[in-house]
Amino acid sequence: MNYQRLPAGSGWQWLKQGYALFMKAPLLWVVLLVICFFAAAGLSAVPVVGEPLASLLMPVVIAGLMSGCRALEQDDELELPHLLNGFRRQTAQLVTLGGVSLVGQFLIFGVMMLIGGGTLVSLLMSGQPPEDPQILAQAITGAGLSALVGLALFAVLMMAMQFAPMLVYFNGVPPVAALKLSLHGFLANFAPMLVYGATLLFLGVLASMPMMLGWLILLPIVFTSMYASYRQIFIPDTRPLENTTEGN
Repeated sequence: MNYQRLPAGSGWQWLKQGYALFMKAPLLWVVLLVICFFAAAGLSAVPVVGEPLASLLMPVVIAGLMSGCRALEQDDELELPHLLNGFRRQTAQLVTLGGVSLVGQFLIFGVMMLIGGGTLVSLLMSGQPPEDPQILAQAITGAGLSALVGLALFAVLMMAMQFAPMLVYFNGVPPVAALKLSLHGFLANFAPMLVYGATLLFLGVLASMPMMLGWLILLPIVFTSMYASYRQIFIPDTRPLENTTEGN
């Protein structure tokens, strides 16, 4: 499967298209994300196995949300059962993606510990934010090179996971191939992804000001715009998404 190289302005187009998808069913999007939040929080609270299990199931849940985006794109209704679609198709492959991500995180933590970031890794793996923010700041400063290496490796893992659930769910791409394709597609579109990420960061600051209430709108748009970026980069047609530009 091929991918396209898009101009930097596409990053803004993805957010506009994501907003349009959100506005087709705004209340239901908020309900779906609230359900996801409480389900993830409840699962993560289970001792020992909760957080790893949440990581394994994350691509399954993302696939369900993306299937809701596909339904709205095709002028169908968004429904609560869309959230479970990842459990109905390509489930084993999606869980495999979650497993690869989980193993990747542990390997990165291992590398960080080997080069002197043991204190920082302990804080990150504790699952609890330190009571004093200065403790985390001191751990990052003390980690030095380890923190930079960890940041770079986690960035690569994030890029590989960005589009992988959609490639597996919609296109039947095997998990490892989906991770590679996602990474290549992300890097080939680094400029629009940079515009997209910087705009989301700015919107995130604004959304956090009125008691975090803006996130009720912004968080669904994060997912709908992620779908819009996938559709433009990996599916070269113009069916309801517009402004698709073919790269060289």
